Amino acid sequence: MKRDLILPELCGRLWHTTHPDRFKCILVSGAILPEPDIPDRERYCTGGGKEHYPYVRTLGGVSLFDFAQFDPDEYEIRCPSSSWAYFVPHHLHWERAVWIEIDREQVSPKLISGRDLLSKWKADAAYGHNIMPEIEAAYLGGLPRTAFKRAFLVRKEDDEFHALALDIDKPEIELLLE
Repeated sequence: MKRDLILPELCGRLWHTTHPDRFKCILVSGAILPEPDIPDRERYCTGGGKEHYPYVRTLGGVSLFDFAQFDPDEYEIRCPSSSWAYFVPHHLHWERAVWIEIDREQVSPKLISGRDLLSKWKADAAYGHNIMPEIEAAYLGGLPRTAFKRAFLVRKEDDEFHALALDIDKPEIELLLE
């Protein structure tokens, strides 16, 4: 999947992206957890230890992409060192990814917007912890599956959005995630 094909689908919405194997775990647990049972070596930016964990993780939150008013060209100019392209359409070291759309209205009581998160990061002088300025939002606590609007799988080898059921018992999940 090419980045320019997925961006129109992502723009204007709130998302979490994950590996397909982790998606199955999310469905089983019923939530996206701030501290899932994943070794640090498999998590993004954990090689430097706790003092360099991603900022959202230090807050006990789940990292989300807030593409509400996202223009990639403008964003690249304002935030040239942002790592957003590392994840879109899928993590660079994976060949596929699941994108989960989050119901913004439902999660709003525990959501820190991208701009507010950046302001908090600066106020906390948390410069040793990474953040994707403006487009990374945080949901504080475990984000329940009931807040998921939809999910789809993208794969490197094709340009299709493969819709995924949000029910762990649906057999097409296994077929698509193999």
